[in-house]
Amino acid sequence: MRIPFNVPFVHGREVEYIREAIANRHFAGNGPFTAKCHSWLQNRMQVEKVLLTHSCTAALEMAAILSGVGPGDEVIMPSFTFVSTANAFVLRGATPVFVDIREDTCNLDEALVENAITPRTKAIVVVHYAGVACSMDSILEIARRHGLLVIEDAAQGILSSYRGRPLGSLGHLAALSFHETKNVIAGEGGALIVNDARWALRSEIVWEKGTNRTQFFQGIVDKYTWVDIGSSFMPSEINAAFLFAQLEAANTITEQRLRVWQTYHEAFAPWECKGAVRRPIVPSDCSHNGHLYYLLFADLAHRTAVQSFLRRAGIDAVFHYVPLHSSPAGLTFGRTAGSLPVTERTAARLLRLPVWAGMTVGDVDFVAATVSQGLVEAYAG
Repeated sequence: MRIPFNVPFVHGREVEYIREAIANRHFAGNGPFTAKCHSWLQNRMQVEKVLLTHSCTAALEMAAILSGVGPGDEVIMPSFTFVSTANAFVLRGATPVFVDIREDTCNLDEALVENAITPRTKAIVVVHYAGVACSMDSILEIARRHGLLVIEDAAQGILSSYRGRPLGSLGHLAALSFHETKNVIAGEGGALIVNDARWALRSEIVWEKGTNRTQFFQGIVDKYTWVDIGSSFMPSEINAAFLFAQLEAANTITEQRLRVWQTYHEAFAPWECKGAVRRPIVPSDCSHNGHLYYLLFADLAHRTAVQSFLRRAGIDAVFHYVPLHSSPAGLTFGRTAGSLPVTERTAARLLRLPVWAGMTVGDVDFVAATVSQGLVEAYAG
């Protein structure tokens, strides 16, 4: 029996919608299915503006352009994140300033943010790890006092919320991911969320390669031309058609993933009581989407032992990020605000288990039982 780490979910209408896009003879971006995705996301997330992108990386790069950061500026963010969070700002010449994470949620520690602020700080980038929200009220208040932007890396956060507000709707700008490892997918894809009206027009220009093409199609100008910096950020209509089918199934996908998450959570409660592992912690003011399930082991040796045991049993379980502050590029382009002991401990101890819509009860029980057997052997050794 083999249990892969991820199996991309297909709802069933993806091919139908792709056929429709082909019949429409509109293959490039910003067609009817793009408009449907924009409308779905705007209504569901209660936001003013959404622009589909070909990746979450592209959405973050758009956010960096709109934020106006450049050489000499600093952007506060966690080190425990994917490289795109930092790369987007490094490409503009800014310096990532890495801050430690919280023990409970693996999210940016809001208590450490203020001490990291300097006269060069322009923005705070939060990453909602595992679809569990950062402490947004505190971070937004810090940003307000210091005149900073807040940008949400909500790559893992679709249909998660903080105090009843959807992730991605809280900061000035936000980015979503529809990569095939996420809950709702387009193969490759993402979206920029614009929550500040001052960027409504410019975001479209950046999205349209620096042109006012959107205004031309709206009849506002009689021809379009190059007016700003930008790039080719939008996905094809084929990707948007696939994505729209996924968005229609978003509730079902989330429910299935949450069932897997909850089964794991209950199965590993006895091991947490014994002190062998620590399960994910979801604060009471957060509602999550079951994006991923992880265990934190006592140390690297125990994690390695259990991961190897799972591999021999045919189960793919993976660790997560190499902290950016310790990576070659992080050492070159960024700096740390103090030490990051929680980030380093977490990176060495965290193991992610298979979670995907469509996992059977037998699949989940097999993974849980095998992890338990691996823990018995790891601690016996």
